[in-house]
Amino acid sequence: MRDFNYSQIKKTKWDSEILGYIAAIYKQAGKQEMYLKQRPEELEKLVEIAKIQSTEASNAIEGIITTNTRIRQLVEEKTTPRNRDEQEIAGYRDALSIIHENFDAIPLTRNYILQLHKILYGHMSNPAAGKTKTVQNYISATYSDGHSEILFTPLAPYETPKALDRLCEEYNRVIGNAEVDPLIAIPIFIHDFLCIHPFNDGNGRMSRLLTTLLLYRSGFFVGKYISLEAKIAKHKDLYYDALYASQDGWHEGKDDPVPFIKYLLGTIIAAYRDFEERFALVEDKKPALETVRLATQNKIGKFTKQDIRELCPSLSISSIEGALRKLVESGEIKREGVGKSTFYYRTR
Repeated sequence: MRDFNYSQIKKTKWDSEILGYIAAIYKQAGKQEMYLKQRPEELEKLVEIAKIQSTEASNAIEGIITTNTRIRQLVEEKTTPRNRDEQEIAGYRDALSIIHENFDAIPLTRNYILQLHKILYGHMSNPAAGKTKTVQNYISATYSDGHSEILFTPLAPYETPKALDRLCEEYNRVIGNAEVDPLIAIPIFIHDFLCIHPFNDGNGRMSRLLTTLLLYRSGFFVGKYISLEAKIAKHKDLYYDALYASQDGWHEGKDDPVPFIKYLLGTIIAAYRDFEERFALVEDKKPALETVRLATQNKIGKFTKQDIRELCPSLSISSIEGALRKLVESGEIKREGVGKSTFYYRTR
């Protein structure tokens, strides 16, 4: 079995791109802390938006979907799920909420990971919930001509429990001793976790929950306000490309985690920049029309009412609708489509 020894990581010379990401993330994290002290109430409204987006996106990556209305009802109102997809969505909602509220009391151990996995399947009867895999799994791809190809073979079931223990122990050791920066250790841990692929089902969603947990435990809270899962879902091909590029030679300890590190750090810094952009819109108390006007000026191409709502968390839906209507009447933006297909775009 592969030895999860992170000691050599501290000796690695990282390139300027990775070092630049790390420096930028620390700078943005400091600015976020300052912003939260200035406008805590307005920015708290971003939390619910991010929860909805994270729950929707992380499940959508795995092909688990429902309507926008039902996503909101499941996350905001905690309504009863109606089918298998909604049961899985509700489970992710519950696991994410526990991480949001109790991250500092959830240490990284195999038992806690198993508990989170059990919560992920808490709304359905799944005998494998909260247990490591019992059959060999494979990471494969299906191509446009219909043929499938195995891209990577994870660890065997009998190796998995010990590997998870070793992985958690090594991560905790280097973080506890401050041997490796968490912004390096977290992507490497997640990459190793996905290579182990410890569960029969739910590995991708668990990896995203653990990313949030580890970032929170290390003081990086951007995922609370801006959905990292939504960013991953938007460019999921890049996510899979980075993961596959880092897996080659993993069993022999000859893999190169750099592509996945760069991908995840790039996603985190993009989320921090989104947060800064949204803070700029609530920093000064402007009239609703002016706030929405500024939000539309941040959009290129088509955008929806929901896009503007995410940028203007301090405004009510009715205020946003009224402002959009005035901007259409003044000719600053155009509206096309009807109902759920309605979208807008700038004319100048």
